[in-house]
Amino acid sequence: MKHAWNSKFPIFATIVTGFLFLSAAAFAAGNPASPSAAAGESAAAAAGPSGYHLLKSIPIPGSTPWDYLTYQDSTHRLFIAHGTHVVVVNTDTGKIVGNIGGMTHIHCVVFAPEFNRGFVTDGGAHKLWIFNLRTLKVIGSAPTDPDSDGAVYDPVSKRVFTFNGDPQSSTVVDARTGKVVGHIELGGDPEFPVADGRGHIYDNIAPLSQIVEIDSHTMKILHRWPVAPGQHPTGLAIDLEHHILFSGCRGLMVMMNADTGKVIATEPIGTGVDATRFDPATGFAFASNGGSGDLTVIHEDSPVKFHVVENVPTEAGARTMALDRTTHRVFLVTAKLVRIAHPKPHTVRPFRIVPGTFHLLIFGRD
Repeated sequence: MKHAWNSKFPIFATIVTGFLFLSAAAFAAGNPASPSAAAGESAAAAAGPSGYHLLKSIPIPGSTPWDYLTYQDSTHRLFIAHGTHVVVVNTDTGKIVGNIGGMTHIHCVVFAPEFNRGFVTDGGAHKLWIFNLRTLKVIGSAPTDPDSDGAVYDPVSKRVFTFNGDPQSSTVVDARTGKVVGHIELGGDPEFPVADGRGHIYDNIAPLSQIVEIDSHTMKILHRWPVAPGQHPTGLAIDLEHHILFSGCRGLMVMMNADTGKVIATEPIGTGVDATRFDPATGFAFASNGGSGDLTVIHEDSPVKFHVVENVPTEAGARTMALDRTTHRVFLVTAKLVRIAHPKPHTVRPFRIVPGTFHLLIFGRD
């Protein structure tokens, strides 16, 4: 999300601090130069109540910022938004199988499989790039408002909704034609969106500590619901069967009824959350916490009862994630950061990524 790299510096400062104080042993577990098998064996021996532990660490070339991770179940491919390009990894083999380049400052990848199309938000170019899912070749683009960040594909209306940070808006694109068909004023900076498969889009509005519900056909906001006692929501996931939203807030996961907007429960999570996911097969909800360097695992005991299973150690900066709902593996990425000596006044990002340290972490219960 944008806040991790630009506008919300206090949040990212926590993540940077975490990097600066990582122990040598903790970094070695995720260092691309470290034997991933040994790391996986060591972590497996120490696996906690959830069973999740590090299986593998895979080096990824490049030293540009990263953002969303998106997993394609049908091909076992992970799409990593990596600055100016999308890195595509086959998670079975650990091999990079594609790069979708020529972009400016990208954030999110979504799929419309029935049209064999993928879409990439580019906040720097003010575009939604369109690519062929089979060939991974760019085939077009649609204009968006500046700072396009999160996105979601709605299979009911067959539309892609981009969520644009600075303009506080959503651009709506017909997935089949690639044409812009609508624009929505959100009234605040948007974060992660989700679709419920019934014609509704939900999105966290971070500075207002709200979730908005959007009708995907009329492109109108239906409701605004506070996430209190949660604050500054970022990650958002959904239990489609029970219609429960999982909103990652500062130090707190908020569970909300997606039909009524009622907060059902809250559970504590780590610091610096940027993504949440829900696995319907296991009943686990996840929060990836880049500040505290852990993965909070919460179990949905029933639609009204939840409990924290454990906080699985990951690495500082591992703040976004994707989930394989078949193998139940969780994917995260991070890198080593160092502060820039004597940054200019008001520098928003006084750090740099150490070349050669960006890597993919695969956690599982294997």
